[in-house]
Amino acid sequence: MRRLGRTLQIFGLVVLPVAMLLELTRVLGDSFGLRDMLMMLVFGATAFMLGRYLEGYSPS
Repeated sequence: MRRLGRTLQIFGLVVLPVAMLLELTRVLGDSFGLRDMLMMLVFGATAFMLGRYLEGYSPS
Protein backbone atom coordinates (compact mmCIF):
# COMPACT_ATOMS: atom_id res chain seq x y z
CA MET A 1 0.00 0.00 0.00
CA ARG A 2 2.89 2.31 0.78
CA ARG A 3 4.41 1.74 -2.67
CA LEU A 4 1.10 2.51 -4.38
CA GLY A 5 0.82 5.74 -2.39
CA ARG A 6 4.35 6.78 -3.30
CA THR A 7 3.71 5.99 -6.97
CA LEU A 8 0.55 8.11 -6.97
CA GLN A 9 2.46 10.99 -5.40
CA ILE A 10 5.17 10.87 -8.04
CA PHE A 11 2.57 10.58 -10.80
CA GLY A 12 0.73 13.59 -9.38
CA LEU A 13 3.93 15.64 -9.38
CA VAL A 14 4.80 14.69 -12.96
CA VAL A 15 1.39 15.41 -14.55
CA LEU A 16 1.48 19.21 -14.40
CA PRO A 17 4.97 19.73 -15.91
CA VAL A 18 4.02 17.33 -18.70
CA ALA A 19 0.88 19.39 -19.34
CA MET A 20 2.92 22.59 -19.46
CA LEU A 21 5.45 20.99 -21.80
CA LEU A 22 2.68 19.83 -24.13
CA GLU A 23 1.24 23.34 -24.16
CA LEU A 24 4.59 25.03 -24.83
CA THR A 25 5.65 22.69 -27.62
CA ARG A 26 2.18 22.54 -29.22
CA VAL A 27 2.64 18.83 -29.87
CA LEU A 28 -1.09 18.24 -29.70
CA GLY A 29 -1.94 21.30 -31.77
CA ASP A 30 -4.60 23.80 -30.82
CA SER A 31 -6.86 21.12 -29.39
CA PHE A 32 -4.96 21.18 -26.07
CA GLY A 33 -5.95 24.33 -24.24
CA LEU A 34 -6.33 25.92 -20.85
CA ARG A 35 -9.31 23.74 -19.92
CA ASP A 36 -7.26 20.61 -20.50
CA MET A 37 -4.36 21.97 -18.46
CA LEU A 38 -6.69 22.75 -15.56
CA MET A 39 -8.16 19.25 -15.72
CA MET A 40 -4.65 17.79 -15.59
CA LEU A 41 -3.86 20.07 -12.63
CA VAL A 42 -6.91 18.84 -10.70
CA PHE A 43 -6.15 15.24 -11.65
CA GLY A 44 -2.52 15.57 -10.55
CA ALA A 45 -3.42 17.23 -7.25
CA THR A 46 -6.05 14.58 -6.54
CA ALA A 47 -3.62 11.76 -7.37
CA PHE A 48 -1.00 13.32 -5.09
CA MET A 49 -3.43 13.72 -2.19
CA LEU A 50 -4.79 10.20 -2.60
CA GLY A 51 -1.23 8.87 -2.67
CA ARG A 52 -0.39 10.81 0.45
CA TYR A 53 -3.39 9.41 2.29
CA LEU A 54 -2.59 5.86 1.20
CA GLU A 55 1.03 6.23 2.25
CA GLY A 56 0.10 7.82 5.56
CA TYR A 57 -2.45 5.20 6.56
CA SER A 58 -0.50 2.15 5.39
CA PRO A 59 1.02 -0.02 8.09
CA SER A 60 4.72 0.54 8.65
